[in-house]
Amino acid sequence: MSLRIVVAIGGNSLIKDKEHQSVEDQYGAICETSSQIAQICRDNRVLITHGNGPQVGFILQRSDIAFDKAHMHRVPLVSCDADTQGAIGYQIQQALGNEFRKAGWNKNVVTLVTQIEVDEDDPAFSKPAKPIGSFYTPQEAEMIRQTNLDWQLMEDAGRGFRRVVASPIPRRIVELDAIKTLYEQDFILVAAGGGGIPVINEDGQFRGVDAVIDKDRATSLLASQLEADVLIISTAVTHAALNYGKENQTALGKVSRKDMEEYLSQGHFAAGSMKPKIEAALEFLNRGGKKAIITDPAHIVDALEDRTGTRIYQEEI
Repeated sequence: MSLRIVVAIGGNSLIKDKEHQSVEDQYGAICETSSQIAQICRDNRVLITHGNGPQVGFILQRSDIAFDKAHMHRVPLVSCDADTQGAIGYQIQQALGNEFRKAGWNKNVVTLVTQIEVDEDDPAFSKPAKPIGSFYTPQEAEMIRQTNLDWQLMEDAGRGFRRVVASPIPRRIVELDAIKTLYEQDFILVAAGGGGIPVINEDGQFRGVDAVIDKDRATSLLASQLEADVLIISTAVTHAALNYGKENQTALGKVSRKDMEEYLSQGHFAAGSMKPKIEAALEFLNRGGKKAIITDPAHIVDALEDRTGTRIYQEEI
């Protein structure tokens, strides 16, 4: 049976470690992920989104260096959102298209630059909490605080310190009609990259704002509006887990929506890491989705076929 599937690729899953951060390294990771996604595209209708946290951070770092060393203009955060949509979308489009050509399938992949409307009064603008960019040790973070006075840094799930920026709630997908048209015509579509470009509506006119929308929340909203059957959130780990990082860590396999809501309320998932993925998955199910999956890129096919990964269902297990 053909399924309507939306897949979110994590931005961090494309940067494997500090020794593999180049554009070429990222494309290699995208090729690995695309080999999995291609397998589910043959018989299903698929839309792909992606994160951009590390990539936006790199652009901002380059912008700061260019400003300090060559007195060039700084790149606004909202422009970084747009830049990453084009650059990462291009890599996914090319890698996935190559998989289709290798298999002899007549399928087209297209990337759509996507704006998403947010509320100008969203409290996130006064309380930045979305991690972007590289991970820093406590010593590196202290040096950055001294040299970048406008940066805010927070510890991120035990992995180090990262810069945090505003992350408003996505309210409306501006290009939804175009996305629906391409999706219904069976294009394999890359859209809402990096959570979309955040814009506010001022008397019918859109204006971009400096923020990064959480890509999992934006993907969940888009999946619901496309009436998708399955939402797949690809990240750096095979499973979500209870008591993560502790001796009694327990991987979650097949879970009911009700049980996952209880685990969430018990505080098992770290903010800025697994928590927003769980919240996005539950939002999708609460809006009528049938199944949400959280796993790493290498296990997308196995998770869809119920062999591994965290699979969250509407019904009791």
